[in-house]
Amino acid sequence: MTLVRFQHILSSEISKRAFLSRPPEPPAEVLMSDPLHSLFVGTTKIFKVPFAWSFVNLTNPHISVVGITGAGKSYFVKTLLIRASYVWNSNAIIIDWAGEYKPWVKQSGGIVVSFAKGDYLNIMDLTGMKPLDRTKQIMNSFDILTDISAFPEQKRLTEEALEQAYVNMGFIISEKPPAGKEPPTLKNVIALLEEKLTEGTYEYPAELENAVYRLRQFAREGEDYFAKKSTLDLGKLSESGLVDIDLSSLPDERFRALAALFILQTLKEKMRSEGFSETKGLKAIVVLDEAWKVASDDKSDAITIVREGRKYQFGLIVASQNPTDINEAIFSNVGTTFMLRIKFEKFLNYLQGSLNFSDFIRGEISKFGVGQAAVEMLFQTALRFPGTFVLERIHGEEPLYVYIIDLSDILTQSELAAGIIQRDYQFEKEELKAKFIEFNVSTEGIDGLFALMDSQGKSMKMVAFVQQLKQNNVATSNIVAFLKSISLDDAIITRIISRSGA
Repeated sequence: MTLVRFQHILSSEISKRAFLSRPPEPPAEVLMSDPLHSLFVGTTKIFKVPFAWSFVNLTNPHISVVGITGAGKSYFVKTLLIRASYVWNSNAIIIDWAGEYKPWVKQSGGIVVSFAKGDYLNIMDLTGMKPLDRTKQIMNSFDILTDISAFPEQKRLTEEALEQAYVNMGFIISEKPPAGKEPPTLKNVIALLEEKLTEGTYEYPAELENAVYRLRQFAREGEDYFAKKSTLDLGKLSESGLVDIDLSSLPDERFRALAALFILQTLKEKMRSEGFSETKGLKAIVVLDEAWKVASDDKSDAITIVREGRKYQFGLIVASQNPTDINEAIFSNVGTTFMLRIKFEKFLNYLQGSLNFSDFIRGEISKFGVGQAAVEMLFQTALRFPGTFVLERIHGEEPLYVYIIDLSDILTQSELAAGIIQRDYQFEKEELKAKFIEFNVSTEGIDGLFALMDSQGKSMKMVAFVQQLKQNNVATSNIVAFLKSISLDDAIITRIISRSGA
């Protein structure tokens, strides 16, 4: 016969035992949104619940995506854009820093715009704005990209010349422009400053000369991508389905950032002018990938879009392998953050400090393989369940031409069993090609490497891969830089270099 024994226990004692605790996942009814108005992403790790993303109950529709190279960021972003186009008929504008999305957009039937290859944007285009407001935007861009804020007199001269250039073309700077009226260009502004300099009456000619020099950097012959009449209509492009704006051929980061800022400013104004509509989902999604200069500055219009986009059905996706490149104002305001594999402690510290997730989630992130992710969602109201959870993996659209560098030949059995060190790195062809170019692999060498990988099922062991780089006369310093760029530890890099004889 079984005896049942009763005893008195204080509630404080029961609380210490914690024999029941809620697992770190939202309930199924939150994860499984209406399939007609949500985007399927994957299944959760603990209960295998299908997760379909929707921003209906979130603070906004904006997304940040962080993870090391090869963790699956661009794969996830492409998946999200494709599914948003199916479910919501969303347009997508990719501000493509490195040209990484261009082949995929072409294959998907989208539009590719390539700066420095025949396409121009006049940064003085008004797109329905008052010249006075546009002048403030241009000065804001120069504040972000140059040191003009440190020189108040040069800033004043530049701002006055911008306004005068509009006046000389017949605009009233405090009124919205008439349709079809041709705006001035940056070259007109420079001409006004040079005329003032030639007159010889200005009290501080050195300030004037420096103001001219600063503007001329963006208007030199052959590099005047933003100082000519526009060949593009950003308003129309934002309604043209899938659009890739390729910035990779521009000379340097300043030019890319100027293009990105102008695009964001124009889209922000279009968003405001169209106002709210009753349509479900998102009218447009803007993607910023590795645009650190634009995503990190407090004055960037990326932050404005994050704060205002929900009421206009505009979504912003900001992606980076370095989360510290993304302004905390973005992290604290985006409705959803997808965290793929993060390696460095300082990055994990930044994320955990910004998003306040548990040590359990932190530990999971550091062990992720390709395509695994933690999701942080910011709900409109306080709820009794965790907002951060782990996906078993992202179930995405099939990626293009994936190439794999396999580390299993340099890892020990215990390292492989523990799963702490990422076993392989996956790259789409154009992504890997861009890295080869960055680290000075010749055109012939690139073709040879891809041919060899194609013959081996698009995969190569790490030691053989490094040996091939060495045979193509890639310096050891560049090989090490490549390995560091995919976030490998120094100890692992040393082991690779030693075993490959590089």
